[in-house]
Amino acid sequence: MFLSGNLALDFAGTVGHRDTDRQELMGTPDLLASWVTAAGLLDRPPVVGDDDYGRAVRLREAVYRLAVAPLRGRGREPGDVALVSGHAALPAVRPALVMEDTGELRLSRTGGMDEVLASIARSAAELLGGPDAARVRECASAPCTRLYVDASRGGSRRWCGMRECGNREKAASFRARHRSL
Repeated sequence: MFLSGNLALDFAGTVGHRDTDRQELMGTPDLLASWVTAAGLLDRPPVVGDDDYGRAVRLREAVYRLAVAPLRGRGREPGDVALVSGHAALPAVRPALVMEDTGELRLSRTGGMDEVLASIARSAAELLGGPDAARVRECASAPCTRLYVDASRGGSRRWCGMRECGNREKAASFRARHRSL
């Protein structure tokens, strides 16, 4: 679920197979709250109302459109830029250092959905407006439409991840080669 190399791209990845058999992986406010804690944004699941959920979906779709536009030879929409920038300008999740009874330190993250969306939007703004924007790729395995940051040395990563898409593609290629023998 978290293999894009960027929080905002992982958030955009909560929809699978966008171009064929769209799969909504965050289809309810409760699933969004679970995603927020799984992503490590907050220590506890936030309260997510219908309005929060709608704002999150709009942000997710804007991030996806902004990231994929240059990959598909399209221009970016000013409304999407404004939406991401508007969220990014708000206060983000608040990190704090907490000392446990044992003397160990741990990171605590607090806030609500406004702060969560601000953190996701900042991640998108920093990626898409920064030097790594040119490293954003779309998985080459059809029908996957997951986006990721290609941090490979040669910039030649083709799949969102080896566990799913990479293995499937390599296995299919192997079978095709051996069928022709």
